[in-house]
Amino acid sequence: MVISINKSTLIGLVLLTGFFLQFFLNLEWGWLFEMQRGEMFKRWTGLVLALFITFQWVLTLTRTIKKWRLKAVVMQNIHKWLGALSPIVFYMHSATMGYGYLLMLSYIFLANTLLGYLNLDVIKSGNETFFKGWMITHVAASMVVTILMIFHITMVFYYK
Repeated sequence: MVISINKSTLIGLVLLTGFFLQFFLNLEWGWLFEMQRGEMFKRWTGLVLALFITFQWVLTLTRTIKKWRLKAVVMQNIHKWLGALSPIVFYMHSATMGYGYLLMLSYIFLANTLLGYLNLDVIKSGNETFFKGWMITHVAASMVVTILMIFHITMVFYYK
């Protein structure tokens, strides 16, 4: 097994590390914190985050729909770069992890982001079992994130 860090992985790891540093060291940007307290800001950044997560599923479509398969390589590159930027999108919506199911959603989202950074271009392994295990874990975590996101959106609008 060989490890080869590419640009999207490096940028993603830096951004994810930055997110965790600000979280654990209780660092905050006052202006952003104030904006995040506003209902409309939360809704708009939530929409951006929901669209971001939804768009990441396009890679699956390009792999499964026969006439879109030619676009899969391009989409895979876009998928990786968007994944690299995901800590920024998450941070704009919330600088905290939340409580209860939101904490679980945050943990799974960020863990899956890290798993995405450690993709098979980074960890070069010819082991098919490793590839299948990585892919199943990444897709399963993505499904859980999507389900929890839909639940979160439902709760936000149901109780407002």
